[in-house]
Amino acid sequence: MVNSCQTKSILEYLRVGGRGSGKGKGKTDNSDKEEIRKKKRDKRQKKDSGDGEQDMLEEVNKLMIKILHIAENPAPLVVKVSPNIKEVRPYIVCCVVKGMNLKQGNALKRFLSAQIKLHEDICERRTAATIATHDLQLIKGPLLYDAQPPSELKVTPLGRKEIKAKDLVRQLQLEAEEQRKQKKRQNVSGLHKYLQLLDGKENYPCLVDAEGVVISFPPITNSERTKIRKTTSDLFLEVTSGTSLQICKDIMDTLILKMAELNKFTLENKEEESVSDGESDMTSEPVNANPSQNAEQEQSPLTVEQVRVVDADGNLKVLYPSKTDLTLVSSLLTIIR
Repeated sequence: MVNSCQTKSILEYLRVGGRGSGKGKGKTDNSDKEEIRKKKRDKRQKKDSGDGEQDMLEEVNKLMIKILHIAENPAPLVVKVSPNIKEVRPYIVCCVVKGMNLKQGNALKRFLSAQIKLHEDICERRTAATIATHDLQLIKGPLLYDAQPPSELKVTPLGRKEIKAKDLVRQLQLEAEEQRKQKKRQNVSGLHKYLQLLDGKENYPCLVDAEGVVISFPPITNSERTKIRKTTSDLFLEVTSGTSLQICKDIMDTLILKMAELNKFTLENKEEESVSDGESDMTSEPVNANPSQNAEQEQSPLTVEQVRVVDADGNLKVLYPSKTDLTLVSSLLTIIR
């Protein structure tokens, strides 16, 4: 399995209030500052004693990503926010990540499992925020972040046919009741456990592409139409929240770090390549069939493209990643800006 120790410190930081909520301060801040001072002292001592080579080695082995700025992008993606969303789920942060390798072995399975763990942990079972990932090639921009009545909102949920949101919710409620009867307990699994997050909502949040296709219905489901597959290498990422913008940014930081971790693991472990979305189907040629191509791939960092979120008049609301983003994970990442 992928060694997830690099993200544990990030997750712990968010648990004690690293989202700017004011929690976990006081003694925690003082101990954190002291820890930083200690690390600086240790680093100086290593250099003074001639052991600076270890620091250089650690720097080389750090994960790496490259930021593509709006000005450098010939076709940047834009997300427009509708005024309707303000009272429903107002906060959204988006970006594009290119160069992800999901073809080999269980890479796709690891990626999807990582999202589930993030939803359970820092997303607080989707109550704080929800992550959605899409195949960029299947999206037509610009996008609209909107809120629509359940009777009008149509979505094609993962693994299901197109359905109105009100009918989907009713269907999930019936399935949840059946689960409770069969298992003889109150807890339910899958999408069913998030239904209460829609309680009291007159309109439901959704992300819609330029062709009117609903690609996301947070916090319930993504669309089958933009589903991530083994052949996906360029991804559109979104994090939405009804709580705060900072939560969205912190979770996006952590997601990008996890993706860089997973991609490095996949490239370093020579699993066989599979063109099928089925994890057991691994009949294709080995990864190292073309060593020079693989070496070039290993040296290429993930590229994170900036995405603008604007209001109905085109005024900038959010640009991610900005200069102040990814600072939470900067000790674990080499960021080429």
